[in-house]
Formats: sequence, structure tokens, C-alpha cells
Amino acid sequence: MNIALETMESLYPFVLTEDQEQLRREIRDFAAREIAPNVMAWDDASEFPLPVVRKMGAMGLLGVIFPAQYGGAGLGYVDYVLAIEELSAVDGSMGITVAAHNSLGSNHIFLASNEAQKQKYMPRLASGEWLAAWGLTEPGSGSDASSARTTAVKKGDRYVLNGTKTFITNGHYADVTVVIAVTDKDKGTHGLSAFVVEKGTKGFRPGKKENKLGLRASDTSELIFEDCEIPAENLLGAEGEGFVDAMRVLDGGRISIAALSLGIARGALDAALKYVKERRQFGKAIAEFQGIQWKLADMATELEAARLLTQRAAVLKDAGRKVTRESAMAKLFASEVAVRICNEAVQLFGGYGFIKDYPAEKFYRDVKLCTIGEGTSEIQRMVIAREILKVYPSRG
Repeated sequence: MNIALETMESLYPFVLTEDQEQLRREIRDFAAREIAPNVMAWDDASEFPLPVVRKMGAMGLLGVIFPAQYGGAGLGYVDYVLAIEELSAVDGSMGITVAAHNSLGSNHIFLASNEAQKQKYMPRLASGEWLAAWGLTEPGSGSDASSARTTAVKKGDRYVLNGTKTFITNGHYADVTVVIAVTDKDKGTHGLSAFVVEKGTKGFRPGKKENKLGLRASDTSELIFEDCEIPAENLLGAEGEGFVDAMRVLDGGRISIAALSLGIARGALDAALKYVKERRQFGKAIAEFQGIQWKLADMATELEAARLLTQRAAVLKDAGRKVTRESAMAKLFASEVAVRICNEAVQLFGGYGFIKDYPAEKFYRDVKLCTIGEGTSEIQRMVIAREILKVYPSRG
């Protein structure tokens, strides 16, 4: 553990329980041992480290938020935020892999399924035996889900899926994928339904693997459906309720992206703190210059503010509260703060911040996804505005 990390931990805004402290130590030790030595090799090769993902499953990290009765760890969103932050402070690719599995694919099944579906899928997903993906975005349907073109046509006791999904995390490696498809094109978002599609189903295959700016050890790909037949029992929830359930899923998913942002930002700040104490110019460490200190002060303050918003959303989620506004605020603020912190980290490293031999460069590339994935910053502002306008209606 480096000195910078110890210093930043003293600023943690909540008193953690002994179990939470132990969880954080275990994940940090795992990340230092299994992830840190391989980060740049995975990044250079755009390699998805499936053996390490399986080890995270064995630790319970692929079932953090699910009850023990379904094979999960039985923890809450506060614990989940800790886990994602710890992983992402070392490698955001591992953070987003765990987040997409827990918050999106597996969580949609958990929230919308009947008991038979839970018994069939959740033990394997929560234990990490299976990996999950979630398919909402399409080449022509990003922020506007109502323009989705992937269809699911019912034929007797089957649904036939046709279409393409894009930017799907875990797409090539997922054992099960939740797919949002059009079942009634005349009803807009109320004509969207959700389905579980298992790996190996005839007519379903992963397509192009994306060559990305950052988070390159995370798998991101197309999913292609060509006359893909699935049993009608693979419908999740009621027909036409897929979009409604997807929005519930995203309320939790945005907390995980805020946690991803925290981790990447913390990793960049830790690296910058270590560097400015070691780098000497004009006869002294550059950490002694006021201009550098002010940058560090702003970076640390914004990080703590982002953590407060994120943990608040997690606490409310654990309390069973609706968190549409809170999760959007946390995701918006944490992601934009993280981009600023990583940008400043590169600046503090100077020319070395532009070189792959130093960590600032990778944090800078990885962090940009946080303002885009699971709803862009622009969409978050729309969500927040809509929610606050409900609270303050016009009085005429």
C-alpha cells in the first residue's frame, strides 16, 4: 500500500463496519496480486482475462448484491460501491466487468423474473459460474430506446428474435444475455420486452469485438440475432414492460458507474500524489509548489464530494428507496469529476503523463467511458431535471 493511498483513506466520508473494512482489504490484496501486474499487458493486447474473472466470481464479487438464498454474497450497495471502487483504482476494466454482470444482466433477471427463472439462473450467475450481459443499445438506438429495431415476434410457444445490439459489455463471454426487443412497434417504449438468451442458442452469436480507446481488457462487442428462437418462458416480466424494468435496472447501474468513476479517479490521484513527491524541479519536489498543491486540493475535494453523492445513493438504495434522481446525480457528478481528475493527473506528470510507462495515461483513457456509458451526462441532466420538476410543480 503506498503512502498516497493511506493518506486518501483518512478522508473516507463514512465510518465503515469491520466487515466492510475486511471486504475492502481482501479486494485490494486480490487486485494487487492478480490484477496490477498484468494491467498493461491486458490493455496492450485488448485481452479479456477470463481466469481472473472466474477468481472474482469465487470471491463472491459476481454476486455482491444478491441474496444468499440464490447463491449471492447477500451484501448491499454500500459494499458494492466499495468493491467496484477498489477494483477500478487498479484497473477500470475489471470494475466495469463486475458492474455490468451485477448491476445490469444479473440484476435485470433478479428484478423482473418469476421464481422459476430465479431458481434456474441466479445461483449460477451469483456464484460466478456464469457471466451475464445486458443488451439495450443498438447501432441506431442509443439514448433513444424507443427507436430500437431488434424485434421479438411470438410464434406459438416461441419468440423469434432478429436484430443487432452494440456496445455490449461481456458480450463475447456471457453465458446469458438479457435482450430488450420490440414486441409491439406501435407502442413506443411500452412495446419493448425483455428476454433471456443463453449462449449457444441457434441464431444468436457475438459479432465484432470493439477496438476501444480505454477499458481495453473489458470485452465490448456486437450481439447478432438472426431468426433466433427462444422459448416463450424466456420472457422476463410482462410483455411490454421491458423498458420499464430496464429503467429500474439503470437506477442501480448508475451507482456502479459512479463507483467505477471514483475508483479510476482515486487511482489517478494516488499516482499523481506519489509522482509529485518524487519529481524534483528547481531543487525541490514539485509537491512543494503552491500551483501544484492547489491542483491536488481541488482534485481531492471533488473526489470526496463525488464519493459522498455515490454513497448517499447506495445507502438509499439499500433502504429500498427510489433512487432515480440520486443515482443520476451521483453518476453525472462522479463521472465528470473523474474526467477532470484524470486530466489533471496527466498534467501533473508533464511529458511522462503522455507515456504508457506511467499510469496517468491509462487512467486518462479509461475514464472517458464513465461520462458515456449507462446514460450520457446529457441524459443524466435530463433525468435529474425531470425528477426535480416533479418535486417543484408549477403553481400556476
